[in-house]
Amino acid sequence: MEEIVNRVAKSPLISIDLEEYLHKGANAIFDVKDTLYEGLILREKDFRSFLKDHDWSQYQDKNVGLVCTADAIVPTWAYMLLVTQLKDYANSVTFGDESAIEKTLIDQAINTCLEKNDLKGKKVVIKGCGNVKNIEYAYTTITDKLLPHVSSLMYGEPCSTVPIFKRKK
Repeated sequence: MEEIVNRVAKSPLISIDLEEYLHKGANAIFDVKDTLYEGLILREKDFRSFLKDHDWSQYQDKNVGLVCTADAIVPTWAYMLLVTQLKDYANSVTFGDESAIEKTLIDQAINTCLEKNDLKGKKVVIKGCGNVKNIEYAYTTITDKLLPHVSSLMYGEPCSTVPIFKRKK
């Protein structure tokens, strides 16, 4: 009897599941409106006092989005100061809502994937199934990042792929 050979396992294809690289921590939104004087004005002295006294450890390993849901003008430096406080605790800090957090996590995952894998001249399959949020953003961004490195790029599973790109010889 002839031995069954798993050609997919023996192929030179590198399969990337973006979900494997996504940070699994919880997301949190920090709303600057809660630090505003009378809900309208950010006063530097009060804000700096808040920064000093606030318990930042509650954001440990979380992915934090900074927003202001009040109709107020928040100076850019206020967000910068928030990052300085959160950075020692949070996995990531970004400006924006849940969608912005997800995009930041996708960018982080793609960068980690590129750091951990030598993809120069390789044939790569981007796994198509999973629970990645902002999926269109994820797949367009990873395609953009991989094109300069790979010899070919496919979408799907190694046993059933959709060709996306093949470098001309």
